[in-house]
Amino acid sequence: MDKYAVFGNPIKHSKSPEIHSQFASGLNEQIEYTAILAPVDGFTLSLKDFFASGGKGANVTLPFKEEAYAYADTLTDRAKLAGAVNTLKLQSDGSILGDNTDGAGLVADLQRHQVRLQDSVVLLLGAGGAARGCIYPLLQAGVKRIVVANRTVAKAQQLAALFAPYGEVHAVSLKEIPSLAFDGVLNSTSSSVTGDIPNIEGELVAGVSWSYDMFYSDQQTSFLNWVADHNSQCQLIDGIGMLIGQAAEAYSVWRGKLPNVEPVLAKVK
Repeated sequence: MDKYAVFGNPIKHSKSPEIHSQFASGLNEQIEYTAILAPVDGFTLSLKDFFASGGKGANVTLPFKEEAYAYADTLTDRAKLAGAVNTLKLQSDGSILGDNTDGAGLVADLQRHQVRLQDSVVLLLGAGGAARGCIYPLLQAGVKRIVVANRTVAKAQQLAALFAPYGEVHAVSLKEIPSLAFDGVLNSTSSSVTGDIPNIEGELVAGVSWSYDMFYSDQQTSFLNWVADHNSQCQLIDGIGMLIGQAAEAYSVWRGKLPNVEPVLAKVK
């Protein structure tokens, strides 16, 4: 039976084993998928042991995505642009392929919610790794303009420069967001983890048709609650679908089959 695993620290909370076992069941396949708690200073050794013992592929979560990037022998274009790897695959020649499926998972979830991305203008809050991983897939999906707003504008400027060859990406500080006709707003910050909200004016989201928070929880996130207070007509979407979407994309990288996310999403929710 082919072996897969997710590596992280902490890892006990991970839904990945449940998600991938349901994917395999839905496709009438059998796989072994486990969660591995890697020591903060021993991730590479844990990976080597896993592949040496017959592992075929791995998911990688915090705090190891940059180390996984360095570990891979070859990288997909989207992994190079993301600067991080969340999916590793043992190839037939024994080398390790590094990929990043986070942005593809986000786009798939937006499309599943029938969000119109073609020719749209998107406000992206935050300029960390999560933001970097989603810009290229959004541009590839047809987004016309992305405005990256971050507390430290220099970080947003770095992203704008990196993705300039692929589309229209602008950088601003949170206090200097232009009053454009944004179609949607995407929160890639960790504000909802602590129940906070980004420090921006409510009028900026008053006209958006959709808002997306990469964070998810049993209750609606603080960011989505805040958007709803300023825009009662807005479609509110949290990140659980992105989690399952990126997992489906990873499964496809490993096994060449894209699972149906709908039954898994229903169970996880």
